[in-house]
Amino acid sequence: MPSPIAFVSRMNRTEEDDWLDVLRKAMPDERIMPFRDLTEDERQMAEIAIVANPDPAEISALPGLSWIHSLWAGVERLVLELGATAPPIVRLVDPELARVMAEAVLAWTYYLQRDMPAYHRSQAARRWDPRPYRHPSTVRIGLLGLGALGTAAALRLQQAGFPVQGWSRTRKDLPGLTLHHGEDGLAALLSASDILVCLVPLTAQTRGLLDRQRLSLLPEGASLINFARGAVIVADDVLDALDNRHLDHAVLDVFEREPLEATARFWSHPHVTVLPHISAPTSPTTASGIVAGNIRVWRRNGTLPTTIDMQRGY
Repeated sequence: MPSPIAFVSRMNRTEEDDWLDVLRKAMPDERIMPFRDLTEDERQMAEIAIVANPDPAEISALPGLSWIHSLWAGVERLVLELGATAPPIVRLVDPELARVMAEAVLAWTYYLQRDMPAYHRSQAARRWDPRPYRHPSTVRIGLLGLGALGTAAALRLQQAGFPVQGWSRTRKDLPGLTLHHGEDGLAALLSASDILVCLVPLTAQTRGLLDRQRLSLLPEGASLINFARGAVIVADDVLDALDNRHLDHAVLDVFEREPLEATARFWSHPHVTVLPHISAPTSPTTASGIVAGNIRVWRRNGTLPTTIDMQRGY
């Protein structure tokens, strides 16, 4: 019998049990055990850990790990908490997650393109105030981050008729898209974005990426969608840009502290839409299938899927 697989998370008991159920159904030949139920001998034997925001102390108590499989696409917390000595980490790469994110990006881009925030304010004031229609071809989209999620979102926006430009830290090539990279490329993209969509991973290089200076490069009246991580934006600088009306509206799904504190200005700001981190929820069914496939291959021939670069942070 293969060594047990440790399931290590900081979920509540109900969430953890739900994930264990779907993972076990996807891998009926494996023993997947929550960390708390592993004996000391089993903790020594475990070669694989499936994790969701694990307690680093529990990972340290599994000295025989060959690798770690995250259930999330974002791994910045794992990188920060586990550090450079951690076993190889595989992040979730799920086509369904990319599809759902692209769907959300398109939906909230339409929300801004069709001036829904203005109509919401008009309704609150009982004011009948139709606005001119803007064709998608006249609304320029700048997309920060061209990983699996960003690429899927860029293609979905392009199919809907929006002119899309993308930016990544290093050069990438995607047929049919205008792409930028590096600091000069970022400035060029920002200056040509009526709606800026942020999907970059959180790294040392992207923390505070959208600060006062870079936000000032956006055209007056531009809008922001942040579906990346809260720390990618400088919150006070975004609020200032909204207050002085350089930014027209911000759709924010992620925050440095979640849940967002009740006292945060974002809640009451008339030009902010607050979402509770729902733009692209992980599907337990498809995620478990991907995890199971990766583990089967490793059991069969020792081949790992692509692991993250701890120096880059993704």
